[in-house]
Amino acid sequence: MARLNDRTLDRPDAGRERAGNGRPSQEDRRSSASERSSPGKADRSGVGPDREIACQIDALIARYEPEGAIVVIDSAADEQLVPIIESRVRVDAVDRVVIRQSRDIESAYYLLKQFLANEDLRQTVLVPIGLVLLVFPLLLALTDRLATALAAIAGLTGSILLYKGLGIDDLLGRLASQAREALYSGQVSVVTYVVAVGLALVGVFAGVIAASSLTGATGATGAGSGGEVFLPAMHFAFEGLPWFVMAALVASAGRLLDEALRVDQVRRSSLNLPFGIVAVGLVLRGFTAYFLERSGIIGSLSVPSLEAGVVSVQGFALAPGTRLAALVISGVLVSVFGVQLATRADTDDPEGLLD
Repeated sequence: MARLNDRTLDRPDAGRERAGNGRPSQEDRRSSASERSSPGKADRSGVGPDREIACQIDALIARYEPEGAIVVIDSAADEQLVPIIESRVRVDAVDRVVIRQSRDIESAYYLLKQFLANEDLRQTVLVPIGLVLLVFPLLLALTDRLATALAAIAGLTGSILLYKGLGIDDLLGRLASQAREALYSGQVSVVTYVVAVGLALVGVFAGVIAASSLTGATGATGAGSGGEVFLPAMHFAFEGLPWFVMAALVASAGRLLDEALRVDQVRRSSLNLPFGIVAVGLVLRGFTAYFLERSGIIGSLSVPSLEAGVVSVQGFALAPGTRLAALVISGVLVSVFGVQLATRADTDDPEGLLD
């Protein structure tokens, strides 16, 4: 029986045993391919070495014409050669031999080697671990409190896991790509988005100022511990909501202008977006005003006196419930109007485009 090892694969002429008539005997038709490797052996990874091994196996098969083969391997790295042999000759058995080393340790070594060779896995696993190991002693030195350092590390680890788990990195990458394309293509939405961000920041600033003014005043309203958070949040939303609505309207207007200028067509579904924004703003404004008015933080909405010739209307103040109902009904009417407009447009234009 012919015994083929990795030396035989390197030199196809070696290891031949023929019968006296010059042709392989019946025993030679069942060969055993033995590919021995060690940690110090050259790395066979890559397409080129695999093709070289395949050519050597083809040469041996052409010389010996085996009916089957027994593959003997002694390392996890040799596992990649088994499919190459199976594609050329029938493999009757695979014998895994452990020579002066632990198979589990060697497998773990090659798994770790493959892991370190994968750039995505390195960035996902090793970078957070390294960051934690760097930040932990720094926090411990600054705060001199183990609980504070552990809490900060736990928060940082949770943020990293959420960042990767929710795909925020992919989202930010897509946003950056879209912003770059919009900037290079000269879209109007680039300018409107910048304006929208500025308006949103103004809204945040106005809301923070309004909420901070209630920090020491919630106790006087009798709101209790719950009011220390709820009422400032309502005041923040009440003061910042008009700016947020304007920011959303400016952003949607830029999107509509891009569609109109780019293809001379506007999608009917996009026409409903501004109406939805205004409707949501009116409803939220009504509820925040209701809570603040009932708490005595803001005054009632007063309608001034009106005089038009012989017709005169005396001024009056709206009750909190009346004010809430008026704003909610107004929001619903605006939303219905937007939906009706989009529905009629879709009926007139089945493709949903407005020329």
